[in-house]
Amino acid sequence: MAQWESLQQLDVLHLQRLDDLYIQEVFPMDVRCYLAPWIESQDWTRASQDHSVASILFQALLENLDNQHSRFVQEGESFLMQRNFRRFKQNFQKYQEQPWALASIILWFLGKELEILQSAQLAEQVQMLQVQPSPGETDNHRNIKRKMADLARSVQDMEQSIRALEEQQDEFDFKYKTQSMEGNITEEEQTTQTKILQYLLNRLDISRKTLFSGMSKLLDAAEELIAVLGEDLTEWQRRQQKSCIGAPVDTCLNQLESRFTAVAHCLFQLSKFLRKVDELLEKVTYERDPFRTLKPALQDRMELLLTILLKSSFVVESQPSMPQGKGPLVLRTNVQFSVRTRLLVKVPELNHAMKVKMLIDKDAVQVKGYRRFNILGNNSKALNMAESTSGGMVADFRHLTLKEQKCGGKGINDLSLSVTEELHLIYFETVFELHGLSVTLEASTLPVVIISNSSQQQTAWASVLWFNMLCTDPKNVKFFASSPVASWSQLAEVLSWQFLSTTQKGLDDTQLDMIAQKLFGKQQSYTNSRIPWGRFSKENLPNMNFTFWTWFDGILVLVKTYLENLWKDGCIMGFVSKSREKTLLKKKQSGTFMLRFSESIKNGGITFSWVEYSMDGMPNVRSVTPFTKDDLSQIPFSEIIRNYQILEVGNVPENPLKFLYPNTPKDEAFGKYYSEKSGADSPYAKYIRTKLIIVSKDLRRPAPPL
Repeated sequence: MAQWESLQQLDVLHLQRLDDLYIQEVFPMDVRCYLAPWIESQDWTRASQDHSVASILFQALLENLDNQHSRFVQEGESFLMQRNFRRFKQNFQKYQEQPWALASIILWFLGKELEILQSAQLAEQVQMLQVQPSPGETDNHRNIKRKMADLARSVQDMEQSIRALEEQQDEFDFKYKTQSMEGNITEEEQTTQTKILQYLLNRLDISRKTLFSGMSKLLDAAEELIAVLGEDLTEWQRRQQKSCIGAPVDTCLNQLESRFTAVAHCLFQLSKFLRKVDELLEKVTYERDPFRTLKPALQDRMELLLTILLKSSFVVESQPSMPQGKGPLVLRTNVQFSVRTRLLVKVPELNHAMKVKMLIDKDAVQVKGYRRFNILGNNSKALNMAESTSGGMVADFRHLTLKEQKCGGKGINDLSLSVTEELHLIYFETVFELHGLSVTLEASTLPVVIISNSSQQQTAWASVLWFNMLCTDPKNVKFFASSPVASWSQLAEVLSWQFLSTTQKGLDDTQLDMIAQKLFGKQQSYTNSRIPWGRFSKENLPNMNFTFWTWFDGILVLVKTYLENLWKDGCIMGFVSKSREKTLLKKKQSGTFMLRFSESIKNGGITFSWVEYSMDGMPNVRSVTPFTKDDLSQIPFSEIIRNYQILEVGNVPENPLKFLYPNTPKDEAFGKYYSEKSGADSPYAKYIRTKLIIVSKDLRRPAPPL
């Protein structure tokens, strides 16, 4: 939006300041208003320094005044406006010999307008920070909001103080110069004037010291808030780690961006005030002037705080991920991936101005055999506000690939890490330059695992889970050289997240208890149980030829691919041991069945067991061979439940499955998933005839009444 247009939308208080600015006709407000688009499109800074440019703009200004006068005449505007524009042109004629002086005047007015706009924006920011807290807001958030509002209000007050100080200084300067020009005055008059000047100087000195004291307190408040923001950012980074491995946590950066931007804006306002101090210092200084003695330290501290804030504000908003990957942080060579960075200090003036460069393994690990990679694609982008739905300043890198270098690392250490235990970091660098401040910013991703074959994806994801579950140092690429153990409570939470993020339904305590029993054996409590990295992902389960993670992940993939709806509906108990299953079913009526994941199939299998009763009333639990992805790719599991039959003596086929545990009628639980056609017309008839009609060798009798 144009500057003059923005000024027209200000509140009454700031519009009054605008009126006060144009109260004299050095540069008339009518000229500013009617010629606004032309005035704002010219380079008045250059014109104030270059006489030839000033002359060109001066003539153009006069022509624009003539054109506007002609429009008034043609459109029948008031005679007064016609008369005023003729007079404005005549008044500007005095700058014919010094057009650069007029350019300097116009530049000064535009600068003052910008100050009014910035003050209005700051006031709006204060008002936003003072809104009533939302019901779910914590005491900590309310406290931060209060401190942010206090900081913004202090900056507002300081702006008023500087204007008052400038008026004091102008008064002293005027009287001082007036006295020096006076001729014959009496000694008594001289003494009186000297006392007045000394009074004004003392008052000015106190005001200058007070101003710097306020600046110091403002920096104290900013430093405290920067420390709080650092803690908030650390918490966000930990939440992002958890989010990467499936945790249902909020990783939105909008609130942090708002706070970082507000504090940065206050510090940049303070920087502007310090530049104003330099202007005042050039006009008036004196012995032991606080502006001269205290300003350097304040300047250094302000720049240090801005540097700290800016360096922490550059983050990786979205971690590297492949479109079809199992999750973020697992990348495959020659397969495209994307990643996004964000600057939490939102500065519209720098939109598209800050170039972000990407590189990998900047501080390469000196380990023998450690692989090296090149990033292919456009690894340099500008931070911009167009690629973010929230209007944040982001650099969204897409269509990148990794290519392994021919020679691996030649370090002297050999850590014997597998490919999927080898961690790599992707770095981003940019430079923030504004108002004379230049700060180099750097951000890095969480460690990524780089694979060359899709068969490595399962174990690579295990590494990502283990690292982000246990490690709080995001740059520890040697983590797996001495990986810590995980407590059962930590692992249980992460295992549940895998199902929650994949199917929207996590694991309950009963299911987790079965998994704990599989890992640690049956115990009264698993509170003190610990599991090392090797037992989780590298060592085979007892009497099996696969690891715990391979078994668990195989079930997860099976559920996501073929059983998701049944899982979300709660039809599948899944993680329940055979012994527990028998105990539960034996207490139920005949035909009650339960769905359970196989414990002996590597890539995931699901089976069902049901209870029936013999002539003497004894319960008997029967099970079927587990169904795997080979079966479920041919027929939905709901159709298997619907059409499963046993041929008893007399060749009367019967489905023994009547009630889903604990007591839901089968068709009520699964009916909404049945196909419209059944019997010979079923699209799965061939599979049903060949695989789902089982010949029973045992005579089944009706169960006794319960």
